Amino acid sequence: MSDALVDVEVAVVGAGAAGLAAGRRLQAQGRSVLVLEARDRIGGRAHSVMTAAGFPVDLGCGWLHSADRNPWVAIARQFGFTIDETPPGWGDRLVRVGFSLAEQTDWLRTRAAFDERLEEAASAPDVAAITLLEPGNRWNTLLEIISTRANGVELDRLSAHDYHRYEDTGINWRVTEGYGALVARLGAEVPVRRETPVTAVDWSGAGVALQMPSGTLRARAAILTAPPSVIAAGAIRFTPDLPPAKQQAAHGLPLGIDNKFHFHLGGEWPELNPNWHITGTVQRLETGSYQLKPHGRPLIEMFLGGDHALALERDGLAATAAFGRDELARLYGSRIRTSLTPLAGSAWTTDPYSRGSYSYARPGHADDRALWAAPTADRLFFAGEATSPDFFSTTHGAYISGLRAADEAIAMLSRDAHGIPELRRRMPC
Repeated sequence: MSDALVDVEVAVVGAGAAGLAAGRRLQAQGRSVLVLEARDRIGGRAHSVMTAAGFPVDLGCGWLHSADRNPWVAIARQFGFTIDETPPGWGDRLVRVGFSLAEQTDWLRTRAAFDERLEEAASAPDVAAITLLEPGNRWNTLLEIISTRANGVELDRLSAHDYHRYEDTGINWRVTEGYGALVARLGAEVPVRRETPVTAVDWSGAGVALQMPSGTLRARAAILTAPPSVIAAGAIRFTPDLPPAKQQAAHGLPLGIDNKFHFHLGGEWPELNPNWHITGTVQRLETGSYQLKPHGRPLIEMFLGGDHALALERDGLAATAAFGRDELARLYGSRIRTSLTPLAGSAWTTDPYSRGSYSYARPGHADDRALWAAPTADRLFFAGEATSPDFFSTTHGAYISGLRAADEAIAMLSRDAHGIPELRRRMPC
């Protein structure tokens, strides 16, 4: 595309689920919009890749959580994607690795009691969720493991209020072609400019000027979907600085760490039932969770969370693969080692445009989600899973937040009778 004057009503920073939802809504309402994406791909933390085994895998989000309320279900069906409604079987994870039915029942009772304490704590001053563990309970380590999967962080750094506010209807499905592939497909409906990182935002005037290596884009308003971790690190400069409440929220909502690693499973393994979910151990936090033969395919997906995931990420994908092989060998015997061929894995903290997997609130910072979501000066709007009051850490939470931010921008534009400041700088498309 040749050089052209760029003149849009709304610039959207980030082509993940939130940015694409915002762009699509604005476009449907007849507003001029351009989505700016720093990466060379669309989808953000939703990322499907095709493996050498011939199957797609998700390196980011993989489950259509709360599928009975999740807008991506309708989008998937609209675009002809296949939805696998097989339940994840998370509640049966213990009996599948040798625990008795009585032990699993005891675990489920412990989990329910912990949830009750979270609910009771919601009406008291916020505390670290770890303070709600029952001292000496044999399942406390598993509760910590679950937190590293659900929140990307251990309970000592997690707001009890925030943990309680997360909503899940218990209906969890998957997209056979990949959740990331679905999000990327939505991007085909939206004007997106890839490999265009925004490095500075000037909102000192009547509109907004966004600085990129290739030039400056001027817009009447901007919707920012960059994770709070990116803003807290100063990767995007603001002139003037964001208000103190915004800066507080950016630091109060860091991104936790969860990574995936996928193996091809060779040979015959009838004892590994399709779609089974298991936990490597309940004795220590240094463990993986495993989805066996997802969609009936000869694959194993390993899920790692919290400090353990971060340590393995720093050691590299070879170390991550070695850990998975070792743990699966302890569960199924040493012969499985030669049946496991590494395919693909994620390393989200090293991605400069996410710096983690999904947001959690530090103790005392659960209300920062509302602060992060609030518009600034009627021309900076904020979206992304971190802004969701109850569906944070999910792709549908991000999508819904993008619609909300777009509606806020549309309302502002409707009130503004003066149009868009003229752009006088040329920028390569």
